[in-house]
Amino acid sequence: MNQSINNLRTKAGALSSGLYGKDFLLTWEKSLEDLGTILTVAEDLKLLRDQNISSRCFDSGLAISQFRDNSTRTRFSFASAANLLGLAVQDLDEGKSQIAHGETVRETSAMISFLSDIIGIRDDMFLGAGNAFMREVGTALDEAFADGVLPQRPGIINLQCDIDHPTQSMADLLHLKSVFGSLESLKGKKIAMTWAYSPSYGKPLSVPQGIIGLMTRLGMQVDLAFPEGYGLIPEVVELAGKQATEHGGNFRLVNSMEEAFTDADIVYPKSWAPFNVMQQRTKLLRNNDHPGLKGLEQECLANNARYKNWECTEEKMKLTKNGNALYLHCLPADISGVSCKEGEVAATVFERYRIPLYKQAGFKPYIIAAMILTNRFQNPADVLRNLEQRGRNRVL
Repeated sequence: MNQSINNLRTKAGALSSGLYGKDFLLTWEKSLEDLGTILTVAEDLKLLRDQNISSRCFDSGLAISQFRDNSTRTRFSFASAANLLGLAVQDLDEGKSQIAHGETVRETSAMISFLSDIIGIRDDMFLGAGNAFMREVGTALDEAFADGVLPQRPGIINLQCDIDHPTQSMADLLHLKSVFGSLESLKGKKIAMTWAYSPSYGKPLSVPQGIIGLMTRLGMQVDLAFPEGYGLIPEVVELAGKQATEHGGNFRLVNSMEEAFTDADIVYPKSWAPFNVMQQRTKLLRNNDHPGLKGLEQECLANNARYKNWECTEEKMKLTKNGNALYLHCLPADISGVSCKEGEVAATVFERYRIPLYKQAGFKPYIIAAMILTNRFQNPADVLRNLEQRGRNRVL
């Protein structure tokens, strides 16, 4: 047996099995042991694929893909992850389903789940509704299983909601582990999660919230920087501060991109809409108030334009630790002079980190696959060991 795989399996066997049969909706609902298991299983799955060993642990079954907002990376990552494990993917297009005719969440959840193992949901459009919708689906599945309608209760994975983007933040964490060598080496490292200018509005809050909700649990120095008025959900910010204290790190709110970048080991400049704007937007969307939405958009774009200097430039990067901080982004980035006239990041900075960014994104399929595997199997270490011993080639 390959020693590196064996070491990972031994570690996986010693970690928490608290993920079995449990939905993955928010990272801060999971123990650090659970999160470590996800990372380890993801690394192991990547090792298997790198060695051309099939990791198909399902002979049949469906992974339901329910995207209520546009997506590229996460949509394909979910499909790749399901396929990696042997599950077929079925998209739930609400416009082509009976949902459009008034079918209830309870009924839809039961009807799509007869032979399903996992349901991946992306719902980040409505502040206060996305995560709540996922929990409503979960309650419906619990009822259908308890009533004997479903032979098993499919697991739910949050592929992005209004509160958190756990598959993204966990992929980011695995990337950081890969770059810095271990999770322990991240303790004391400074990460700057900063707002950045974008010529668009309405970007979800879940990425920055996911970062501060996860990295503050690792003993890191976390700076959250944004212009006045661009705050996040207050409860998540409060949680981040509490977690930093509990885990020996530090959490600061600053209103200067330069201050956040100073001596940072990692920078994550990313645009998002202000919390109060997302509240207004949700009300307008629910009321189908298109003139109101257009007016809010124009107001927000004008306000964004006041902060065009919130751009990740070469000058700001020189403020970071040794002028060589790791640049992160969930993608797609608004690249000045490339994808837009003025945006989140200078073209030269983005190009210098383009390959590491692609590698960062490449961890997401394995993170999602690990979330699926640990939800469906009580002892993932045994599953991985059996796959390696079986030794079936992925490519014949």
